[in-house]
Amino acid sequence: MANRWGIPKEVENHVKTRDTCCVYCRTKFKSDNGSRSAKPSWEHIVNDIRLNGTNNIALCCISCNASKGSKLLEDWLKSNYCIKKDINKNSVACVVKNAISDPPKLDEK
Repeated sequence: MANRWGIPKEVENHVKTRDTCCVYCRTKFKSDNGSRSAKPSWEHIVNDIRLNGTNNIALCCISCNASKGSKLLEDWLKSNYCIKKDINKNSVACVVKNAISDPPKLDEK
């Protein structure tokens, strides 16, 4: 069974264990009632809702998710938001680095 974003339960469980902080800005997630920006949100690293494997689904903070929106990852990494927050291809989590060097494809899980 998938969640409301179509992410399979086994992928959701894997990602929740793997991503304890934002895969982009590395902000540690908080479950309390603190800042909304420190709460996790589901992210398709490559913006294709059909790519729902662990190599493309990640958790990022609401701020990064809102900033990235539907932009291509390569374009977003050049944005003022990323420059200001020092987010770049070397500072992101391994799952994002892997998606940059070997983009997920439809036939992969």
